[in-house]
Formats: sequence, structure tokens, C-alpha cells
Amino acid sequence: MLKTFHALVQKTYDIMLDWSAHTNAMFFLFLVAFAESSFFPIPPDVMIIPMVLATPNKAWRIAGLATLASVLGGYFGYGIGVFAFDMIAKPILEFYNAAAQFHEFENYYHEYGAWIVFGAGITPFPYKIITIASGVVHLDLIVFTVASVLARGMRFFLVAWLLKKYGAPMKIFIEKHLGILSVIFLLLLIGGFAALKYL
Repeated sequence: MLKTFHALVQKTYDIMLDWSAHTNAMFFLFLVAFAESSFFPIPPDVMIIPMVLATPNKAWRIAGLATLASVLGGYFGYGIGVFAFDMIAKPILEFYNAAAQFHEFENYYHEYGAWIVFGAGITPFPYKIITIASGVVHLDLIVFTVASVLARGMRFFLVAWLLKKYGAPMKIFIEKHLGILSVIFLLLLIGGFAALKYL
């Protein structure tokens, strides 16, 4: 089962690489970035990297399109959380007598929701989980939008800038270290805001 799933993911990855060289690559990038925010397993970076390397003069356009599509896809994920909760999640919570614990989680999410969305949007954590969860707890839509735009924009524009400036060698570096770099950046950012409280 696991081997079959891995083969399917690898095949999808290869198809996305082919799409990045297609004449309609921007359209395919929009679809992938949109879908990845709600249900698709592979991040749009797989297409962004070869597209920027092939056309560095379009780096900002590529990053901007990926950001827009990802935020719009996030709304779709949010909608899944809003409209599918009663049908899917609520009966499960009630079956396991976990409704009270969920309400505690909901209060926590409302307090720290912006950071949760931002963290998932900028790191390799599956963003789709957070967009759906945000809908489930009805996180304020303005907070959700601002956090999504900032996180997705920072991630995609950073990748585009690095590739535009340093070219092919940066491709290897990003593919190898994007996850850890994103986490370090997020920790530094949170640490900076925490430090401001004591100044």
C-alpha cells in the first residue's frame, strides 16, 4: 500500500515537472497552487523552481500567481471546514465523547490562529490541514486572509528571489534545505516578536 502510494506521488511529481515546461505552465501552476491549499499533496514549489530557472524575468509574476492561487485555494479549504464539519467531523467527535476537548481546542485556535495559519503557510507543514481546521473553528476570515497572504507570499517570493539571484546552484540548495530554513525563519520571526514585548 505504502509502495503504491509512493509510486503515485512520484508519478504526480514527474507530471508536474513536465507541466512546468509546458506553454500553459502558468495555468497549471495556478491549478496546483490552488489545489495544494485544500487537498493536493505536492507543493507548488515543484513547479516554481524550474519555471523561475527557465524564465528568471518572470520570477515575480510566477511567485505572485502562486501566492494568489494558494490563498484562493485556502478559502476552498476553509469552506470544506465550514460546510463539511457537521457531516464528517461532528459525528466522530460525539462518538468518542470528545466534543468538550474540541471546544477547548477551538478557543486556543481563536487565540493563536493567526500564528498557526502563518506557520503552516511558510513551512513545509501541510497547509491544507490548517485551512480546513480554520474553517472548522470559524477563524476570523480577515485574520485568516492576512496570515495566508503574508505566509504564502513570503515563501514563494523568497524562493523566486533566491533562484533569480543565484540560479541553478540555488535549486539544489532549496530542494535540500527548504524545510529546515523555513522552520528556522519562523522561529526567528516568533522570537523577534516575543522580544519586542520586553523592550
